[in-house]
Amino acid sequence: MSLNVSPVVGRRAKISAYGTYVPPETITNQDLEKLVETSDQWILERTGIRTRHKLAQGQGVSDICAEAAKKVLAMRGIGAEEIDVIIVGTVTPDMMFPSTACLVQHKIGATHTWGFDVSGGCSGFVYALQAGIGLVESGRYNKVLVCGADANTRMTDYTDRTTCVLFGDGGGAVLLEPAAEGEIGFIDAINEIDGAGGVSLNMPAGGSLNPASHETIDKKMHFIHQDGQAVYKFAVRKMAESTGKLLERNGVTGADLGCFIPHQANKRIITATADRLGMAAERVVINIEKYGNTSAGTIPLAMETAVEEGKLKKGDLVLLAAVGAGFSVGAALLRWEI
Repeated sequence: MSLNVSPVVGRRAKISAYGTYVPPETITNQDLEKLVETSDQWILERTGIRTRHKLAQGQGVSDICAEAAKKVLAMRGIGAEEIDVIIVGTVTPDMMFPSTACLVQHKIGATHTWGFDVSGGCSGFVYALQAGIGLVESGRYNKVLVCGADANTRMTDYTDRTTCVLFGDGGGAVLLEPAAEGEIGFIDAINEIDGAGGVSLNMPAGGSLNPASHETIDKKMHFIHQDGQAVYKFAVRKMAESTGKLLERNGVTGADLGCFIPHQANKRIITATADRLGMAAERVVINIEKYGNTSAGTIPLAMETAVEEGKLKKGDLVLLAAVGAGFSVGAALLRWEI
């Protein structure tokens, strides 16, 4: 008896549809002026953010993913029962278990699927994407739904002026399928983690090390804790290094790219990376002004912005990049086939 379990030779994966969702409630810079000592001008100059969205009480990240997934299915013109796998990149799951992927599966009615969550911080969508690409390229699965979303306002301390101005809620999803003849889809990726950076960006409590208690709550250990300068320096250096290395080993320069879609953490980080790549400003996607930092949600949201602004068209080479808690680093090069 002979079993054929080898990958389909030369099979490539592509993005065939996308969708996003942000909750309707917003938090403006003017709203934050009433909570902490800050100003609209100060926030704009240092981050580039004007407003961010806030998830309603009684909802979770699974609701963001489900709404985005419904748009993906509508764009592709298929039913949820055709989805083979669901992968969710998030650090703000509805609960510790079951996985957010299980909750999304139930909410969209994907009756013939399995799935799991990926915890990669702000690199979560890029990491989930890599996992999905591998599943499609293996030949075992034809339709993989990859979601990236976070509800950061749930873990934001609105008495901490250094972090509360940064974060918002939202996200998106893409469908991965085998590339057709003549299509390229995903080309290459670079990923890296550096656990030494864990002390610089984390939520200290809520896990097995520091389970919830009166003490952890009193010490505000269930909020985002960040060393802003350490994160900024690492992000600028590593986003430039990873993207530069990825382009070099594929014989591509910044001038060859249709657009650059970076994680939206800080406008200054984005522009610094684009400058090092030699990217013209009009080909760099920046929408942080409208959404703030939605962690794993920023890149799918920025994909939609890129299409809407005419920066992303079928056949374009696209570079994705993110740096996040961990520290985590991820970059991917692909050809847009929609």
